[in-house]
Order: sequence, then structure tokens, then C-alpha cells
Amino acid sequence: MGIPTSKMDWFLKSVTVGSYIPGRIRVYSKALINNAQLKLKVEETMAKYNELDKVTINTITGSVLIEYQPAKIKTNKELCEIEAYIKKRANR
Repeated sequence: MGIPTSKMDWFLKSVTVGSYIPGRIRVYSKALINNAQLKLKVEETMAKYNELDKVTINTITGSVLIEYQPAKIKTNKELCEIEAYIKKRANR
């Protein structure tokens, strides 16, 4: 992922990856802290991906927990690229 070209790209460039386990990703965004409007925008964007099982956003910590079935996202090229991007940046 080079220059951000979509809302998801912009979001990914603005987060810190907290953890990555296939099927469970946690990222942090300072912009989400105490920001209900941004939370709604992120929820709306994530809701468009039927392959994701659950997205939980905490505006107190700026945390976004994304849960999914790894086999399910293999059919979506964009989600596969996002998973690879996050996997590379995961704190271990």
C-alpha cells in the first residue's frame, strides 16, 4: 500500500497495530479517542465488508477490534491486502 487511495487506506495509515492473530486484529487510533463521529464513520465503512464477523470500537482507548474467519476474507482481494499490511506491522 503506497499512497492512500480509499477511506480504508487512510484509516490504515493512521493506526498503530496492537496485535495480529489470524481472525483477530486490534489497532489503535488516537483520532478515535473521544470521537463519536469518527467511530460512526469507521463502523459504516467496516459494515460494508460482509466478510468481517464483528468490529468493536472503544472511543476511550481508541481501540478497534476486528474479528473474522480467515478463510472467509480470502474471497476479497482488498481485505487480503489489508490483512497482509497489518500482519507486517504487528507488534510481536
